[in-house]
Amino acid sequence: MQIRDWLPFLGIALMLLFVQIIAVILVTPMQAAGLVAFEDPESVANPLIFIGMLLLFTLVLLFLIRTGGRRFIALFIGFALFMTFLYIFGSLSFLLLGATTAAAVGTLIGAVLATALLYLYPEWYVIDVLGVLISAGVASIFGVSLAVLPVFVLLVLLAIYDAISVYRTKHMITLAEGVLETKAPIMVVVPKRGDYSFRKEGLSIDEGKERGAFVMGMGDLIIPTILVTSSHVFVDAPAVLWVLSVPTLGAMAGAFAGLAVLLYFVNKGNPQAGLPPLNGGAILGFLVGAALAGSFSWLSLGM
Repeated sequence: MQIRDWLPFLGIALMLLFVQIIAVILVTPMQAAGLVAFEDPESVANPLIFIGMLLLFTLVLLFLIRTGGRRFIALFIGFALFMTFLYIFGSLSFLLLGATTAAAVGTLIGAVLATALLYLYPEWYVIDVLGVLISAGVASIFGVSLAVLPVFVLLVLLAIYDAISVYRTKHMITLAEGVLETKAPIMVVVPKRGDYSFRKEGLSIDEGKERGAFVMGMGDLIIPTILVTSSHVFVDAPAVLWVLSVPTLGAMAGAFAGLAVLLYFVNKGNPQAGLPPLNGGAILGFLVGAALAGSFSWLSLGM
């Protein structure tokens, strides 16, 4: 492969890095605004609730795809994205302006404009910039809401589910294809060539032509980053780089190692389950980092 052939992979790696860094930055405003998904972060029941919500979301989308209701998918996803932007801009506005009318108005305007931009001008760089923000926001919300052990449970269960849904039942492939046909912006898009336009070409493949871009679901950016954020919040270890401790850096590095494995197989041209290598890498990286830092207090959480 030539250098230019590696550029899309570098783009995906950079987006994962940006998601991780922004998620950590958002921890303070999320906590200040009291935006948490679960009241008890140490409960191991929380991952089961998370997966239940995910399954419900998946079932609704599959129902719409198989019953010819694809025109409603954009509305359904658009509402979910709008609510996510409300949480993200709401936390930032609360930190900057406090609980004021100006903060509420700014939050609403920001969420409306961001959602509108995704649907009115869905070019790949718009989708990627806002997709990174969405992924970081969601990862931060769940990272401050789940202690490390519940996150372990979540990552393991989701990796198993992802593998089954891609390689066995294949319903995740059906779901991805159906959503991509609607151009709903719940993925990041990395062009393979400079003149690629998602607005004009989408991700369809003409006979004899190669697909113009790689695509990666936001879930592959969000889920391993939850562990990065959780370790930053709940693990008692000193910062060694910026505000990051060795266990958090280990989770970040492990996610990148998993991403390298994933991209190796993606380059072969077949659909791949992203969460097994990404989650596995993040967990192993965290454990190595925790051992190096001598930080084991997180083991008692949830016991």
